[in-house]
Amino acid sequence: MSDSTTTRDRSANRQAADRTTLAWTRTCFAFLANGALLMIRNLHGPLGPKGLIPALLAAVVALGTYVIALQRQRTLQQHPMPTRITARSSVYVIGTAVLVLVIVTTVAQLV
Repeated sequence: MSDSTTTRDRSANRQAADRTTLAWTRTCFAFLANGALLMIRNLHGPLGPKGLIPALLAAVVALGTYVIALQRQRTLQQHPMPTRITARSSVYVIGTAVLVLVIVTTVAQLV
């Protein structure tokens, strides 16, 4: 393999790692924004423990997403790149957390 091919491969791997980092960061910020919007909504009405549950859940999901993002960043920054870099279990965890957050938020809005 020539040096230019190796450099090109490293550059492509680095770009993929950067895109992955940005995607996880956007996801984390989306959960934080969701929690903030839920808190703002509850500021104009009676503030009870039930009203805080969706916002607190959004904060917990955002924190979990941040922790997973840090783990992914560490994995993708390893040299040489690991042979197995898929994040299937992490994606399932976040997907399940999103479904739970949607259900809890919907129920809280209806009550």
